[in-house]
Amino acid sequence: MRTITLIPGDGIGPEITEATLRVLDAVGFQADWDVQNAGEAVMEAEGTPLPTRVLESIAATGVALKGPLTTPVGSGFRSINVALRQAFDLYANIRPSRSFPGLALPFSDVDLVIFRENTEDLYAGIEFAQGAAEVAQLAALVQSSGIGKLSADAAVSIKPITEAGCRRIVEKAFNFARANGRSKVTAIHKANIMKETDGLFLRVAREVAAEVEASGSPLAFDDVIVDAACMRLVKDPAFFDVIVTENLYGDILSDLVAGLVGGLGLAPGANIGDKVAIFEAVHGSAPKRAGQGVANPTALILSAALMLRHLELPDLADRIEAAVARVIADGQALTYDLAGERPAASTSVYADALIAAL
Repeated sequence: MRTITLIPGDGIGPEITEATLRVLDAVGFQADWDVQNAGEAVMEAEGTPLPTRVLESIAATGVALKGPLTTPVGSGFRSINVALRQAFDLYANIRPSRSFPGLALPFSDVDLVIFRENTEDLYAGIEFAQGAAEVAQLAALVQSSGIGKLSADAAVSIKPITEAGCRRIVEKAFNFARANGRSKVTAIHKANIMKETDGLFLRVAREVAAEVEASGSPLAFDDVIVDAACMRLVKDPAFFDVIVTENLYGDILSDLVAGLVGGLGLAPGANIGDKVAIFEAVHGSAPKRAGQGVANPTALILSAALMLRHLELPDLADRIEAAVARVIADGQALTYDLAGERPAASTSVYADALIAAL
């Protein structure tokens, strides 16, 4: 039996985790769950939101299923999600999104996957506070180089982009596309303005595309500037198939696409490295909804299906995804965020419907 790290999370996390475990059990998946609490409550009890024991568990098991964890806005401790990605070099954030029949949405043909580089870019968290000595040094450097102006009293974030980081995420996107019968990979960037950083990303993406074409198994490839991509996504999402992009753009675009298919409650996510994989609901911890039994567990359930694919159990993953599609199409047991004018089901009733649909 495989040992898997389980992080229930904050807020609604424990409720949607319980529903997810019920569905996994019903589909016949058995695991030895190493339960590791992390997040806001642990911060109060242990002085850190991410104790060493959690990292040790993930390093030992190599796979984790994680509920949402609270990240304070504007102050407080740094994002635990970012810390986990950096600790285990989880360079590929993978976010599939597809339309579910039965939901009243503008598009019925969304079916795309976003590959987001997960360790570099502005999300690396290299920042200097307003008034820091380093900012004054950077301002002097910028002025002496003649490339522009930087105020010495600015707050500054650094955007590191490496050739190796670009290559591995682009190659992963192309490998996924080939393995899953996808037809096109689109690189999204802002290389018209950020000519060095995004320019490097775009150059590497074009190189990898050329290598794939030369290998005899070509895929269509194009690139789109990020603001144009946003417009295209909300007008014609079927234009895209597999998207590969940098960290910040990927974060924004993947939430935009989640909105096209019904919201973050339906958005699964995977964070993949060479040795460790963490699967998570990408939405927040929704503390105002905690303890009410009304949260939508679909995002974590679909993330668990991604985990099953990673564990080379595609048949179980197919069954879970098909059950979700059937329950949503039926429309009789949907949580409040999906029910619309219909009576809303509780988290547990929705899980019951999924189990029956299995």
